[in-house]
Amino acid sequence: MWFVFALLSAVFAALTSILAKIGIEGVNSNLATAIRTIVVVVMAWGMVFLTNTQNGIFEISKKSWLFLILSGLATGASWLCYYRALQIGEASKVVPIDKLSVVITLVLAFVFLHESFSTKSIIGCILIGIGTLIMVI
Repeated sequence: MWFVFALLSAVFAALTSILAKIGIEGVNSNLATAIRTIVVVVMAWGMVFLTNTQNGIFEISKKSWLFLILSGLATGASWLCYYRALQIGEASKVVPIDKLSVVITLVLAFVFLHESFSTKSIIGCILIGIGTLIMVI
């Protein structure tokens, strides 16, 4: 089931790029990010109430709060940078560079989460890096 959600995430991320590139024309990138964020917040809280999981907020540990807040700050920084890059660059060049996050995530997972690299993941990282270079040059 995780694979279905991951694949849907990729499809929606692709749609996000195309829809944002069209919608951001003539709009300040920070304002566009704020509008997008409001929509995401409404959707996320809508799902919380739809699934009746709002009471779980009181069971979240301090450590989880800290890392969820840090993750939110990283997401905000990512979105602000992404929208600015998308506004001034071509989507076909911005998106591949943004997807280098796959390689960076694998390295960070190795360093901080002590996840292991496999031969396949190393080859995948190299291919993503080469593919990104080919697409943006």
